[in-house]
Amino acid sequence: MPGKSKRKNKRKRSAAEHYIEYLGVRFAAGVLHTLGVRRSLKLAMKIGEIMWDHYPKGRKKAVENLRSSFPEKDDEWIKQTCIKSFQHLVMLAADVFFTTKLVRRDNWREYAEFINAERAKWMMAEGKGLIMLTGHYGNFEIMGYLMGLFGFEVYSIARPIDNPYVNKWLYSVRERHGQHIINKKGAAKVMPELVKKGATLGFIADQNAGRKGIFADFFGKPASTYKSIGLLAITENLPIVVGVCRQRMGEFFFEIECGRIIMPAEWQDKDEPLKWLTQEYTSELEKLIRKAPEQYWWIHRRWKTRPEDVKRRRKTKAEEN
Repeated sequence: MPGKSKRKNKRKRSAAEHYIEYLGVRFAAGVLHTLGVRRSLKLAMKIGEIMWDHYPKGRKKAVENLRSSFPEKDDEWIKQTCIKSFQHLVMLAADVFFTTKLVRRDNWREYAEFINAERAKWMMAEGKGLIMLTGHYGNFEIMGYLMGLFGFEVYSIARPIDNPYVNKWLYSVRERHGQHIINKKGAAKVMPELVKKGATLGFIADQNAGRKGIFADFFGKPASTYKSIGLLAITENLPIVVGVCRQRMGEFFFEIECGRIIMPAEWQDKDEPLKWLTQEYTSELEKLIRKAPEQYWWIHRRWKTRPEDVKRRRKTKAEEN
């Protein structure tokens, strides 16, 4: 069809290929267990450096994103920040494995501290329902794990991993101590019931939403953002807590910071409440990321969809009709 972009058909891997990959992941987990957490994190940091040297496509994307987000910084700062970003990306894999093995309800203070989180915890304890947002930053996995460990009703909305064997294993690890994982594809059907129960719904809020998203300014550039989070908050009258989890570089210790809490009363008088709310939580997420930008996934294609691309598609569609 004229004007329609062609997509390359991605070959589906066989069950045997998936299982071999799964065995590789379990083998890697066994290696981490043998090494212990400190040596595993050092290994992860080394792998991150190797990624910087030998993954040109990812390196180019990370540099582009970081340079446009921090135009005032010099090339050396961009390089070092990108390398650390790659390191944190790899360390997350080690963190996920060791979190359930090391962190318990009686010793969590040895591995984490909360910053400005008391109000959010009281709101969760009230059981009236709220939305908790974070981004591809630091160790976002441990936030939901700790909330589940403390007995809160937390449901994290997540996209399943393509490999069904790896996905099933990781879900079992993440849900071991009370956290619940909801498949993103079927989340819309179950979320209303969860809201009635007064549960906390966790979202990764910095994913590219494509041409159907709503644009919000993120590090000085328009970023397509999913409407579903804002619509859920507005429809169900739910507060939104924006938070992040930073990792101390090279250590298995985390700082969980709650930033702005956006209450329903704040958007009631807005002309465009969805647009206002989406921009508010996006701006707060940016503010928290700026405190330690090296922990953000700059390899992430956050700005893939551009406003002019959406306008062009809409114009083409209108002309065809």
